[in-house]
Amino acid sequence: MINVTKSYLPPIEEFQSFIKDIYNRTWLTNNGPLVNELELSLKQYLDVPHLLFVNNGTIAIQLAIKTLKLHGNVITTPFSYVATTSSLIWENCTPLFVDIDSKTLNIDVTKIEEAITPETSAILATHVFGNPCDVDAIKKIADKHNLKIIYDGAHCFGTKMHGRSVFEYGDISTTSFHATKVFHTVEGGAVFTMNAEILRLMSLYRNFGHTSPVTFEGAGINAKNCELHAAMGLCNLKYADEILNRRKQQWLHYAELLAELNVQLISITPCADFNYSYFPVIFETENHLLKSMEALQLQYVFPRRYFYPSLNTLDYIQHKECPVSESVASRILCLPLYHDLKHEEQRMIARVLLRVQNN
Repeated sequence: MINVTKSYLPPIEEFQSFIKDIYNRTWLTNNGPLVNELELSLKQYLDVPHLLFVNNGTIAIQLAIKTLKLHGNVITTPFSYVATTSSLIWENCTPLFVDIDSKTLNIDVTKIEEAITPETSAILATHVFGNPCDVDAIKKIADKHNLKIIYDGAHCFGTKMHGRSVFEYGDISTTSFHATKVFHTVEGGAVFTMNAEILRLMSLYRNFGHTSPVTFEGAGINAKNCELHAAMGLCNLKYADEILNRRKQQWLHYAELLAELNVQLISITPCADFNYSYFPVIFETENHLLKSMEALQLQYVFPRRYFYPSLNTLDYIQHKECPVSESVASRILCLPLYHDLKHEEQRMIARVLLRVQNN
């Protein structure tokens, strides 16, 4: 069976060594030494000044929304994982959808300004599949209209823009370290900011707002992560370069194998150093996608319709037409891509797709 993804796991002996130390210390959570070590190691690896390790990528977005005191409408993308939208709903903000660019699949910056209202407080944009948004254009618009910027960078570990980590952009950037991601801590995520005061507030809110065991500053939440997840992160970080290099080789191999397939590939944003985290293909029609999925599943290959459906069509959202996102969402398929996926398995997948097209 070939699933759309498979978690990378480090040598078990390395993880067990960390677990033994955790048992000896009996310090399982609450800002333990491994959490601190992971945060420092990630800052060094990603070359960023500030980050906080949190318990997942969804709470990272909610923490960002709470810290920036967002309210009213927040401009966002309909083409993302549902957590991007549900985080806004949970924090009592109203998602205001702006359609996407048909090539990069990111929010269409040419349509943002026309969507701004007096009730708009921020822009929450997703770097789709690790492909950076047009951060310069978004900043220009946000500065003009006094809006905050949050980037959902769930897929962006290792991605750079203008030679800098993509996590350095926006008032706050977030990411996920879920088990399906290029770098993972089983469950986890992080928040990033260049602003020391925003970092201080997020650090407080991450731990219930505690300023001492008996005093609080504001209404915080439990967004902490634990020593066991930090241990997995420290193990995996040793192999991050190898994982990213392997992913790039596999991505480029797919591109070569599928050169004759009548599909659209994602267009990488100029000035971006892409991390090749996913391999999405966009078929001409939904029917072609469904036939291709069926043929792959007969060979025990299970790709994923990612992202589907377009978030503006969810039944708890006030519907706003986003024709590009709705069209892409109905025709896009992510092919299997993970560390130990073999080239011959990629070739088999390509043969199946080409056979469907040629029949």
